[in-house]
Formats: sequence, C-alpha cells, structure tokens
Amino acid sequence: MMVLGAINYIDRSSLSIAVPYISQDYNITDARVIGLLQSAFFWAYALMQLPCGVLADRFSPRTLIGTATVVWGAFQGLGALCGNYVTFALTRVGLGVSEAPIMPAGAKLMGVWLTPNERGRGSMLLDGGAALGTSVGAVIITGLIGFFGSWRAAFLIAGLGTVLAGVFAFYFIRSRPSEHRGVNALERAYIEATNHSAAVKSESRLSFATVRPYLRQRNVLALIGGWCCYSTVFYGLMVWAPSYLQATHGFNLKEMGSAVALMFFLCFVGQQLGGLIADRWRKAGGRPNVIYHTMFSISAIVSGASVFAVTRVSDPVMVIVLLSTALFPLRWASMYWSIPGLLGAQSVAGTICGTMNFCSNLTAAIVPIIVGFIVEATGSYFFAMMFFGAAAVGYLFCSLSINFDRPMSLAENRDRAGAGLSAAVEG
Repeated sequence: MMVLGAINYIDRSSLSIAVPYISQDYNITDARVIGLLQSAFFWAYALMQLPCGVLADRFSPRTLIGTATVVWGAFQGLGALCGNYVTFALTRVGLGVSEAPIMPAGAKLMGVWLTPNERGRGSMLLDGGAALGTSVGAVIITGLIGFFGSWRAAFLIAGLGTVLAGVFAFYFIRSRPSEHRGVNALERAYIEATNHSAAVKSESRLSFATVRPYLRQRNVLALIGGWCCYSTVFYGLMVWAPSYLQATHGFNLKEMGSAVALMFFLCFVGQQLGGLIADRWRKAGGRPNVIYHTMFSISAIVSGASVFAVTRVSDPVMVIVLLSTALFPLRWASMYWSIPGLLGAQSVAGTICGTMNFCSNLTAAIVPIIVGFIVEATGSYFFAMMFFGAAAVGYLFCSLSINFDRPMSLAENRDRAGAGLSAAVEG
C-alpha cells in the first residue's frame, strides 16, 4: 500500500513537474489557468472522498484497489493524448475520481490485516507514500522528459506503469488473511481474535446525526482546521515549488527535478523519524499534551519560519536548504490521524478523519487557484510564500488549541460534567 500510495503521488504531482512544458505546448501564459489546471484533480478527489467510503464498505479492498489503480493509470496516459488544456483538465478530473478510493480501501485493508498495536506504523507508512511519491516522481518524470524530450511520452509511460502496478496489486493483495496461502492457521487465528472486538463495533453504521455533536467540539474543529492549514503548506509547496524554482531561480529541468526529489525525500525521512520520536516519548511516560503540543509546535514553527526565510535569500543552494528544512518536520502533522482514537472517539474516528480529509482536499483544490491569482497579480512568488507562512501559523494555533486531557467521547464528557456538578453540589 505504501508503494501504491507513492505511485498515487507520482501521477498527481507529475503536472507540477511538467507544467512549464505543458504551458508551452498549450500556449498558456496566465498563471491563473495553471492554478485551475492544478486544482482540477483536487476538486474531484475531495468530492469523491465520501462516496468512496461507501464503495470501500461495499466492495472488497482487493477489487477496489486493483480496479482504481488501473483506471487512474489509464487517465494518466490519456493526458498525453490531449490536444488542448480543456480536455487535459478533464483527464485530471478523471485522475482525481479514480485515485480517491485508494486511501479508504487501504485503511479498511489495514484494519483487517493489522492488529491495533501495528496500525500506527502501518498508517505512517501508508501516509508516507505522499512525500516518497513526490520525491521519486520528480526523478522519474524529469528523467523521462529529459530522455524523450517530451512531457507526453513521460505521461504515457507513467500511465502504463501505473496500469501494470494495478494488475500486480490485484494479483498480490488479499482482502482477508484467510484468503492468503502464506498465512498459517495460528497467524490467522491471532489476527482474527485480536481484531474481533473492533470488527463487532464496526458493524453498526453511524448516521450524520450521530456524528454531528462531535463537530461542535473545540478539539474536533481544531483538528479539522489544523489539518487544512497543514495541507495548504504541503500541497502548496508540492504544486508550486517546481515552478517557483524555475521561474524565480532559473533552475533547469535536471536541477529542478533533483531539488524537488531531495526536498520531499527529506520530508519522508522526517515523517518517519517524527513517528518514532512520538512513540518512544509516549512509552517513556510523556504526557500527550506535552508530546503532541511540542512536536506540532516544532513542525509548524520550523516550516513557517523556513518558508518566510526563503523570500529573504537569493542563493539557489540556500533556497533548497530552507525548503528542505520546511518540509522535514511538516508531515509530523500525520499524527493528527491518531488523535480521535487517542481522545476516546474510536467509534466515530473514521467519520471524523473522513471529514478532516474532505475539508483538507477542498483546501488543496482552492490553494492552487489562490496562488495562481497571487502570482499573476504580483508577478512574483513573494506573497505566495507569505500565504504558506500564514497557513503554518494557523497550523500552530489549531494544534495548540487541541486539549489532549479532554476526551472527544461524548459519553466521557457527560460523565465528567456530571462528576463536576456532583462535586459542586456536595461543596
């Protein structure tokens, strides 16, 4: 699933790498049009998050993952055949629709195959595909464009590779341990017994009316707001950093590809290191408020300060150092996924996280448009970087607003309120 997650981001970030050549091919001179092209994927991806949750429940993960991968590979390849940017934008919409089932189906697959004490590492590896795929994609797409001298050839080959990955995924993946020949009876019994209670709980379907009270809690609102602010910084840099390096600092194709690959590989390394630090800190007896507030604060402050500092330097090497520094701790925000369960809302954790992801992908759809307007209006990326810096401040504020001593569970909150009232009456 980490490999498929990486391929997912190779294909979605390919436009960011190839945009100078696509702009030339389609005679696009307006940055606002580029912003709209970049956002087409995210609109479709965001709007499909909720329907794909239903699909993940209705179809086996193996079927859904294999089919989705083949279809999104086909849309990636079709982009190479488009004669204008309107039809190209439609292929990006198709890419967004067909990539959307991967994360819900992957989460369902992990819930079946991994025991609860393994899911933290599993989630971090699956989510790590974003940074890893953006890094590897920069090397692959720039290499293909440089070798063939054509962005169309790069998209076609990348699409074919994704289709083959989808066929292999269907051959390799099994939806349940009982379907895999390599799983012995003891292992299957252990997994099924450990996951039995969670499986029983998941059988009861939740309605929006059940979840709505959670959306009025400060912790939940801070969680959603912080994830949207983080997404503004991460996806903003993923989409616009290649164009920024070429337009502002004169990077050629090879230099730009190498720089983006380094930046996002360090982001992947930083993400895995952050998960390791948090786990060890918790095992050592650290309080959740101290652990998470400290790590999220470091993540937000380092990222925001580094993005701001980028606008104050002109040396290309220093620019890469600062952008790499900004990205290294940024995806410590991935620990947001574990917060609903940590705060006692495990029964609605999927819905809360789904709402969080839906809102963040809407943010990711709007950000390229906003940045496109900023660049077109100002003729530079200075205010775009300031916009990312402001989002980092929002990420910091929302993270510090989460109270890890206050459960999200409505039942626990009522119990606490009742205990407080009883104590007041007795007093």
